[in-house]
Amino acid sequence: MFAFNPERITMMRRCLLTFKPFRIFVAGIGFFSVCFLMTSLGGQFSPRRLRDTPFTIHTEVQGGMESRGVLRKISDMLEIILKRIDTLAKLSNTSGSHRLEELSSALDRFQPVGLVERIQAIAQNVSDITVRIEQILQKTGRDGIVGQCDIPKDPGYPDCASKVDWMRARWTSDPCYAFYGVDGSDCSFLIYLSEVEWFCPLLAWRNHSSQATVNSASKRQAVVRSDLGPLLEQLGTGKESLSFMRRRIRRLAPQWATAARRLHKRLLGPQRPQNRPQKRVLVHVGFLTEESGDVFSPKVLKGGPLGEMVQWADILAAVHVLGHNLKISMSVKELQGFLGVPPGRGSCPLRGPLPFDLIYTDYHGLQQMKQHMGLSLKKHKCHIRVIDTFGTEPAYNHEEYATLHGYRTNWGYWNLIGRQYMTMFPHTPDNSFMGFVAEQLNQTERIRMQKDKINNMAVVYGKETSMWKGKNRFLTILHRYMDIHGTVYYETQRPPEVPAFVRNHGLLPQHEFQQLLRKAKLFVGFGFPYEGPAPLEAIANGCIFLQPKFHPPRTSLNNEFFRGKPTSREVGSQHPYAEQYIGKPRVITVDYNNSEEVEAAIREILKAKVEPFLPYEYTCDGMLERVNAYIQHQDFCHLDGPFPSANESRTWPGNPPSPFTPLPNSTVLAWASNATSAPCWPPVSALRLLLAPDACSCVKACQDVGLVCEPVFFPIINIMEAFSGLGVQCQALEVETKHVFPAVSVERGECFLQKESLLFSCAGESPKHRRVCPCRDFLRGQVALCRDCL
Repeated sequence: MFAFNPERITMMRRCLLTFKPFRIFVAGIGFFSVCFLMTSLGGQFSPRRLRDTPFTIHTEVQGGMESRGVLRKISDMLEIILKRIDTLAKLSNTSGSHRLEELSSALDRFQPVGLVERIQAIAQNVSDITVRIEQILQKTGRDGIVGQCDIPKDPGYPDCASKVDWMRARWTSDPCYAFYGVDGSDCSFLIYLSEVEWFCPLLAWRNHSSQATVNSASKRQAVVRSDLGPLLEQLGTGKESLSFMRRRIRRLAPQWATAARRLHKRLLGPQRPQNRPQKRVLVHVGFLTEESGDVFSPKVLKGGPLGEMVQWADILAAVHVLGHNLKISMSVKELQGFLGVPPGRGSCPLRGPLPFDLIYTDYHGLQQMKQHMGLSLKKHKCHIRVIDTFGTEPAYNHEEYATLHGYRTNWGYWNLIGRQYMTMFPHTPDNSFMGFVAEQLNQTERIRMQKDKINNMAVVYGKETSMWKGKNRFLTILHRYMDIHGTVYYETQRPPEVPAFVRNHGLLPQHEFQQLLRKAKLFVGFGFPYEGPAPLEAIANGCIFLQPKFHPPRTSLNNEFFRGKPTSREVGSQHPYAEQYIGKPRVITVDYNNSEEVEAAIREILKAKVEPFLPYEYTCDGMLERVNAYIQHQDFCHLDGPFPSANESRTWPGNPPSPFTPLPNSTVLAWASNATSAPCWPPVSALRLLLAPDACSCVKACQDVGLVCEPVFFPIINIMEAFSGLGVQCQALEVETKHVFPAVSVERGECFLQKESLLFSCAGESPKHRRVCPCRDFLRGQVALCRDCL
């Protein structure tokens, strides 16, 4: 039997007597490791059976050489443990020598006579040692560093305790928690919940001075750009959809450059200098990502819809020309990289400020951001703008209200401010009108077009064969008067849905399609697609647009295409914007099922002479003007509360007894010039207040008097003076949550103010209420902006 080195026992004891409680705990772990090591080596060190404990050893010595090897391994293990304990010494600042004496007394029981007896003593007493260490640590925790990690009971953070409990049970469910330093201890939970998330108060003993505070406001001024080359390089290649967008940007580059110079001279020149900070802008096109399925790219060359890609290409061009710092994302991986998303499954928020002032995306991108940004989406969603072709009304946007009242769809429910949704056409005043650009003829092209026009030539708006089904009767009538041309996609065989008398050119590149429109007199819509860019392009090329009228109007309740879309809008024709804002003689809307009406319309078209026309808001100049105004003035991160709040306006701040004054010879009210007003955009000087008829939305009520509904003004007119100014005698005044308030009950004369700001709605209507509507004027050809908006 080999003599055990007494110096090692002495060294262990001295180290333990100088260690602080945390080191003692690690030493206990070291003893556990030693015991497990000895059992795993396979030698049997004792012929006697010990009492039953988890570490009972039934062993005996097999030979001298094996015992020497065992001792050598035990010695090496102890040496490693002691070195690791020493590196942890700095983690504790408290001392408890009187408690260490308790541990020392336990160690004194090891009075080895020989090797076997010492090992038996370790095995028999290691459980007692761990119990004693646990008791010591519990006493230390009450007045040491652990005591500083008690769960705070702060009424300002009511969810802190429940969040800590959640972290205790699930902190290993996502690697992002470990990325932020969570290790399973309450201290790490509280640090995470106070510094990364915001459910607990900051810990007083933590050093918070090192946390960077970054001011998102850029000091650099935005400078208008006329060169789109850098944008084309940034956009990249690899998909047919991207190639289409690149071709479009390149084709329109001269028009963008000319518009940029005019905008710089008119708005940003020395005569009218403006403070235009350069914004950090991310454009994430979610519907083109592989993760969303990207069903559009494969259809670009097969007649698929191009309207969304047209709009996205123009948004990129506008932001670039306006001089902002633009980043483009076409994949979830790029999105994660730009946002600084921590590794994991998306449970953790971003740490630090959002690296962008504005994020343009779509519903697909919004869902991807929710998946990967965690709680940060809620914190930073005021920076998001959602490109939404058909619009989202407030009743569908408010998650709880939509769920309770039957407005829940697959798209809405994001609880954004309505103006954060940006549409292709100005059909939903609750949203912002983003739009796109249609190509504009220069003077040389206009002269050439007039020479090439063929009076009896019609081009059909329908690239897919499905659009031609059931149209033979209409086409037969049209064929009596005009030669019909189509651009229907097919691979090998002519589609049978296209009549033989139609000259089908197949799917044409965009520039060749433009040339075809410049020859044609008539552009014919078949009822689908709804609200696309092609009719505006045809009218810009000197065509008349003939479209079908819908009986009854198509809605989300009776039409499969609109079903599930977050809007209750009634679509009465294929292109309501063209019908309302352009109209005759360039836009003719008839019932295709009425043969006499169709023939009369065709004869009228043959006699008409029209010039190329494009609404200003769909030119490069108009889009730059509008987008620049949005970027400069729309701020959803620093919103003021209602002014005054709900019904606290009995004593009105300002000179007049009421802030509203009647306009001459009108029932419409304006904001009094000497009344105190809250700062807002559009400015309150544009406000016009009226009382809508029964069962009428504010959209229609404002349109009927040549105005547009302006949701920005709802908080301002959500006061009892609005009712009295309009001559309403309120039998009672209530503040409730409903998307048609403020309004007055038709039957009982009760007046209702709005309780939930997200439910202020231009679109809402009710047969039981007359709505109080905030309207405004608008610039001719630029419905998104009022006269005082620029």
